[in-house]
Amino acid sequence: MLTDGVELLDALRTTGSIREFLPEPVDPAVVERVLDTARFAPNGGNAQAWKVIVVDDPAKRRTLRDLYLDGWHLYLAQAAAGLRPWAPVTDADAEREAIERALASERPPLGDFAEHFDEVPVVLVLLADLRRLAAVDRDLGRYTFIGGASVYPFAWSLLLAAREEGLGGVITTMPVFREPQVKALFDVPDEFTVAAVIALGRPVRQPTKLRREPVESFATIDTFRGRALGQSGA
Repeated sequence: MLTDGVELLDALRTTGSIREFLPEPVDPAVVERVLDTARFAPNGGNAQAWKVIVVDDPAKRRTLRDLYLDGWHLYLAQAAAGLRPWAPVTDADAEREAIERALASERPPLGDFAEHFDEVPVVLVLLADLRRLAAVDRDLGRYTFIGGASVYPFAWSLLLAAREEGLGGVITTMPVFREPQVKALFDVPDEFTVAAVIALGRPVRQPTKLRREPVESFATIDTFRGRALGQSGA
């Protein structure tokens, strides 16, 4: 049972992305406990191909915020154009036009979370060791993401462990848009990639009900267009 009285199934249904935090700091011992629990996440070959940088330095936080804002500006511009930002399969011309328009215009305010990202109580940079990922789709000649299966369960376990401590958070990949600059900022070796940045803190509000599509919208029997799981047969 979690500390706020939430059982596991309820936690799985209510641990959404938190972007509003109380200003109080989080004890480093709590962060260490969260990471100590998250390290038991499932991962390929038990390689634990992750590295975590806890960002305390105010100057580094501000620089990371600025790199976040670079990507978020273009993300919003693509979304406003009716696109899924940076989707691997997309209308490349429309995407390019949306980005060019955004770059040619003055950047508007981009929201409290993005503009004040440096003030988040806990900022964790999650890295993946490319030498330890069994990326079986590496040579398929298409967008590759299988390696993430050995890293992102750790990120999700981290959020669940944070919930146990009365914290909330969000996994964001926005700073990866400026990955070379992020790696330079934290002196990251070439063999590592930036998988995500995780923000944690004590939530202003804890969601109790999340909106998600029902099972029959994504699960089918036997083929891609097969009968939806849960539908009665003819």
